[in-house]
Amino acid sequence: MGSPNSLEPPVSTVRQAILELYREADAEISSAKPLCVASGRCCRFKEYGHTLFLSQLEADVLLDCAPPYDPADVTPDFCPFQKGNLCTAREPRPLGCRVYYCDPAYQNTMTIINEKYLHQLKKIADEYQTGWRYAPLHVFLREKETSS
Repeated sequence: MGSPNSLEPPVSTVRQAILELYREADAEISSAKPLCVASGRCCRFKEYGHTLFLSQLEADVLLDCAPPYDPADVTPDFCPFQKGNLCTAREPRPLGCRVYYCDPAYQNTMTIINEKYLHQLKKIADEYQTGWRYAPLHVFLREKETSS
């Protein structure tokens, strides 16, 4: 993406759009005041019955900026960036991580915020003609390992 002879936008332009979207989402989430007790349930997907989906745009930001992880830890069951119930990839984490809280009082708000910003991610993909791809986290992590 973003080679000098292509019509694609520079990676930094797309990344800046994603990071700005994250800042806006974080502000809206913060104003909703969801409770986090640092249980780590958000990252133990199988144990708590959920799957973290993210777009290719988000995966690119995450994989470019996240700390190293053990490829052996890449499964659909949990996030390899979780260490001691805390996220080691907090800054580049995708929208699904940002909006997800176990707080029962926040569940309806979480859905509304997630849908709003997911729609905006799709608009960014359209604006920059990057295409749209949405898959579970482990899919992107495994692809990175096989392409390395």
